[in-house]
Amino acid sequence: MYLNTISPAEGATHAPKRVGRGIGSGMGKTCCRGVKGQKSRAGGFHKVGFEGGQMPLQRRLPKRGFKSTTARFNAQVTLGELNNLPIEEVDILALKQARLVPANTQSVKVILSGSLNKAITLRGVAVTKGAKEAIEAAGGKISD
Repeated sequence: MYLNTISPAEGATHAPKRVGRGIGSGMGKTCCRGVKGQKSRAGGFHKVGFEGGQMPLQRRLPKRGFKSTTARFNAQVTLGELNNLPIEEVDILALKQARLVPANTQSVKVILSGSLNKAITLRGVAVTKGAKEAIEAAGGKISD
């Protein structure tokens, strides 16, 4: 389930506000815009974050942090998940077909979590130091 696929139950949504339809509707005359000012006028628009000419908050505060653009293409797999695979040769394509990693994954790293009790061969998959020791102890090997 994804947030962009969720929709309300049938009949759960309200009808949209009908403004400017007379005094009895409670939304007549000024149409819920209040009296005077830029936002009450037709075409009265300003950018998000605009503070009337004052230096906006997002420009007053210092830049901080970093968001990787490639993080969404990276995935990790545990030794326990590899142990459950019915194959001996493991590469990124095999992991995608087994649905252990998303379809858009470009790089995979094996981490030391769980146990491995069969020999497997890894191709084109990165491994942590502890996972490498566990794979080689089980009789497996890692090739780039």
